[in-house]
Amino acid sequence: MEIAGNCGVFVGGASGMCRATAMRFAEKGGKVAILDLEQSDGAKVAESLGGVFQPCNVMDYEGMEASIESAVNAIGGIHFMVNTAGGGVAQRTIKKDGSRHALEDFRRIIDLNLIASFNINSIAAQHMASNEPNENGERGVMINTASIAAFEGQIGQVAYTAAKGGIAAMTLTMARDLGTHGIRCMTIAPSLFDTGLTAGIPDEGALQLTKDAAFPKRMGRPDEFAVMAIAIFESAMMNGSTLRVDGGQRFAPR
Repeated sequence: MEIAGNCGVFVGGASGMCRATAMRFAEKGGKVAILDLEQSDGAKVAESLGGVFQPCNVMDYEGMEASIESAVNAIGGIHFMVNTAGGGVAQRTIKKDGSRHALEDFRRIIDLNLIASFNINSIAAQHMASNEPNENGERGVMINTASIAAFEGQIGQVAYTAAKGGIAAMTLTMARDLGTHGIRCMTIAPSLFDTGLTAGIPDEGALQLTKDAAFPKRMGRPDEFAVMAIAIFESAMMNGSTLRVDGGQRFAPR
């Protein structure tokens, strides 16, 4: 799909990988809506990109429908949806003191990552389905964010890996569901990126965390996620897959 003149909604776009993707989309002539928490830098980011900001909470499932609809109305449509919102918790299935992983924490991480992603996708896809198709029959592209932890989760990541694994697992099925509408669905699974909780880790600490990478042995940069996301949007054959962006890293057990 061509970016110029098309509209993108970026959930989690106030910072990090999603912000970098929104920046590249805007630089190529796309219209941008930034969705993020009200207390985020979303308004400032949107203004810098000539776009709009719509406050949202991805765990307010009904509220997300209104937030996405407001964003779509403000920029005149939706052809691209990128969602990087998510998070984890560090707990073993059975902790060292013999207690179990708190069920409410497991459920919260599933809700935050997997359920929220499905909800955002279904809302975005419903809007995209009403688009006029381009000359290749395309109406839109959706990108979710998993993690390489979905495939080799570390000790204490059981909730996070279950949630991110679910995102990866639903990608092909969702692409098949939406193929008749000309909507593509992809997932990016990054390794450790210099954003969010990992931002500001000293170089020595970052080197220790990424020592198992093939090359480069460093944390990823937000723009390296953005490059992949934009490539997915522009290439009609990229559909139904989860792509690792990880420098060849495979997480060790700890």
